[in-house]
Amino acid sequence: MAGNGRALGGIAVRRTASRSLVLAVGVAVSTTALAGPSPASAPSSAASMPAIIPILPDVATTYETFRLQPMWFHNGKSTQAVDQLTTILKRAPFDGFPEGPQLAAKIDQVVAGVATNPELASTADQMLSSVWVRYVKALRRTTPGMIYAYRALKPHPTATDQIILTSASAPSLTAKLIATSELNPVYAKLRDTAWAEAQANGDPVPDPRLLANLDRARSIPARGRFALVDSADQKLTLFENGESVDSMKVIVGTTELPTPLISSIIYYVTFNPYWHAPDHLVRKTIAPTVLRQGMKYLKSHGYHVLKDWTGDGGELDPTTVDWKGAAAGSVHLLVQQDPGPLNSMGNLKFPFANSEGIYLHDTPNKSLFARDVRFLSNGCVRVEDAHRFGKWLLGRDPVAPTSEPETAVQLPKGVPIILTYLTAKVVDGKIVYLPDVYGLDSKASTDVASAN
Repeated sequence: MAGNGRALGGIAVRRTASRSLVLAVGVAVSTTALAGPSPASAPSSAASMPAIIPILPDVATTYETFRLQPMWFHNGKSTQAVDQLTTILKRAPFDGFPEGPQLAAKIDQVVAGVATNPELASTADQMLSSVWVRYVKALRRTTPGMIYAYRALKPHPTATDQIILTSASAPSLTAKLIATSELNPVYAKLRDTAWAEAQANGDPVPDPRLLANLDRARSIPARGRFALVDSADQKLTLFENGESVDSMKVIVGTTELPTPLISSIIYYVTFNPYWHAPDHLVRKTIAPTVLRQGMKYLKSHGYHVLKDWTGDGGELDPTTVDWKGAAAGSVHLLVQQDPGPLNSMGNLKFPFANSEGIYLHDTPNKSLFARDVRFLSNGCVRVEDAHRFGKWLLGRDPVAPTSEPETAVQLPKGVPIILTYLTAKVVDGKIVYLPDVYGLDSKASTDVASAN
C-alpha cells in the first residue's frame, strides 16, 4: 500500500480510525478482495452506472475504508456467487424478506450492465453487497415474544462491515451464502420444504402460518449441543452438531397458562427439589383438600406453609391458617412440598435463567405421558424421562451426591435450552400444520394483516 498505510495481519489498514475498526471486526480479509483502487479512485465511467439498486452508505464506507476490490465480479464477469445470491433472493419471501424477487431481477440488470462495460464492476459490486447486507440483517432478526435470558443469546443486527468482510474473506463466497442463508437445521428444513412445495404448486406466496413458525425457528442454535422443547408437539429433542440424537415426550402449559418462548442456558441440575405450589393450585386444590381432610393431608404430602419463599422466615402453624380464605382466593399462602415420592418435581429439576420462573422437571405422575395431547401444566415442562435427560446433560448417570434437599450439581459445560412452539412440521417431505393451541399463528397473521 502507498505511504499512508501498512499491512497488519494480512489486512491493509490506513493510519486512521479504520485501524481500530479492523481490530474490532477481527477478521482477515483475503488479499484478492483488498488493496485495489478505492471506489473514489475508480474510473470515471463507473460513476455512470444507473442507480438500479441503492448503495447503502455503510457499504460504500466499508469498500472505501478497506479498499475492497469486487468480490461478486471477476475480470468484469459475474461469478457463481451472483447466481447463488439471486437464487436465495427468489426464495427470500419465505425468509420474511418479500422484496427478494424484485431485487433478484434488478441484479440481472446490474450484471447485464457490467457485461457491457466491465469498468462498472466496482459500483455494481457495492450494489450487490448492499442487497446481501439487507437480506442477512432481515434473516437474523429476533423472534417476536421470545425471552432471551442472556444478551449473548439474542440475535443482534450484524454490522455491515462484518457481513461484507466475512463474505469477502470466505474461501468460497458461494458456500458462505448458502451457509448463512440456512441459519440452522430446523429453520432450513422447514423453509426449503415449503419453498419446494410452492414451486411445485406455482404459489409463490408463503402461508402466514409458515412465516410465524420460521420467525420462532430463527432463535434455534445453528450447531453444537442444545435442548429444544417444542410446546406445539409436546416434545423435547436433544441435538448434537446440528443433528437430533434423542427425543422424549413432555407435558407443557395449558391454554390459560401457556409455556412461554424462552432461550436460555442450563448450567446445573437440582436433585431432591422442593416444590413451591403456585397460588392458583393452593386455591383450587390444596386448600379445598385441607378443608375436607384436615391437617393429616398436609403431613402425608409433605406440605409446609412458609412465611417467605427463602425459608429463613420459618413456617406458619397450619392450624392457624385461614384455609377457607385460601380456597376463596382472599388469602394467599406460600406452600412448599418436601422432596419425596409425592413431590410434584419428582427427583430432578432442570432450572435455567428466565423472567417467568419456568424450568424443566421430573414428575411422579408418569401415566399422563400416555395421552396424545399434553397441555396440562402450569407453564413449566414435565419431562418423560428425567433420568435420561439428566444423563445427557451431565455426561454420566444422574446420581444424587447427597440426600439433602435442593442439591445442585453443575454441568461440565452450560447447555443452551430453547422453548419454542412450532406448529409447522415436515412430514414425509411435506409441510403439515398442527393445531394452533396457543393461538400464536393466528396472532402473527393478524399482526401482519394490521401492518399491511
